[in-house]
Amino acid sequence: MKTPENRPRAAVFDMDGLMFNTEDVYDEVGSKLLRRRGHEFTPELKNLMMGLRPQPAFEAMIRHCRLADEWQALAAESNRLFLQILGGRLRPMPGLMELLDALERADVPKAIGTSSSRELVDACLNPFALAGRFRFILAAEDVVDGKPHPEIYLTAARRFAVSPGEMIVLEDSENGCRAAAAAGARVAAVPGQHSRSQDFSAASMVVDNLADPRLYLLLGLAGH
Repeated sequence: MKTPENRPRAAVFDMDGLMFNTEDVYDEVGSKLLRRRGHEFTPELKNLMMGLRPQPAFEAMIRHCRLADEWQALAAESNRLFLQILGGRLRPMPGLMELLDALERADVPKAIGTSSSRELVDACLNPFALAGRFRFILAAEDVVDGKPHPEIYLTAARRFAVSPGEMIVLEDSENGCRAAAAAGARVAAVPGQHSRSQDFSAASMVVDNLADPRLYLLLGLAGH
């Protein structure tokens, strides 16, 4: 059993697909967006886009489908659709609330590092009053280079005033795991139904969900 001295000094959560079931919503958004243009939102395209900031994600869509749109227009339309669909569809992923409680009892500070825009982050966190439970939130607007570049997690380590190796990052996508590993953080991959086929070799550990006892052990939360 890990002692408090072995606990990480900070934990950083990805958001989409890790904290919330937003990947389900993004499936519907992507399908509507592309149906309007005579294309299909395929699993291959979803994998190309998952974990990326809006610009590279929609540039990947444009290349893949040979669209004439500018990425900014696609991103704006996508955001409008996301907010329309979100409504009663948004749910925390199983084990999220209990894990946040356990980290708070252990005095492990938490942050969010997401490729989503600040507008969409607020739309997800506000219904559950979660923003105040995190030391800080890094969104797409807060970095120059998005995942799989390590900038977002190097920035998180600086904000926490810890070395990257003293952080545990929780991610559900290959791009996110690569970003955290490249920053030097320890990475717990929590694949969802939309990302299970991705390559998680960069992760320190792959667990089934946020309630997995192995994750609690990695976070030094045994007995909580």
